[in-house]
Amino acid sequence: CCILSCNIVANADNDKPISVNALPAKAQTLIRNHFSNQKVALATIESGVISKSYDVVLKNGTKLEFDKKGNLTEIDCKRGAVPTQLIPKAIKIYLQNNYPDQVVKKMEIKKNEYEVELANGLDLTFNKHFKLIEVDGLYSPHIIAVTLTEHLIY
Repeated sequence: CCILSCNIVANADNDKPISVNALPAKAQTLIRNHFSNQKVALATIESGVISKSYDVVLKNGTKLEFDKKGNLTEIDCKRGAVPTQLIPKAIKIYLQNNYPDQVVKKMEIKKNEYEVELANGLDLTFNKHFKLIEVDGLYSPHIIAVTLTEHLIY
């Protein structure tokens, strides 16, 4: 007689379910202010060697990611649009002027850039000064010209 034991580690990234109350206050406030009509399906904390982050999935499929201080780092709205109040004003104005019929489905906030995905699938990347630097893998001609000029000067 042989007993087979199989342990599958579902939390390979050290994700641990937590209550919404265990999220940083800043994250709780964002959820309360912008998603009060949605219930949280799952909240987790991911503890890495040097950092920790929080993931929240709402009942409608929206996924939110926060850094250790509760700052929003990513939002992915599967069945809706990113609340316009969460989009930086300069990016919002750019989108209104250039893509008036599109809504933002996903936004990633990194240290030096913002990545925005529109409903039509177009990905736009803005630098920390909210200037467009990339469209679906194509760099802005202005950025290329500046980079080439900088290299030619030196």
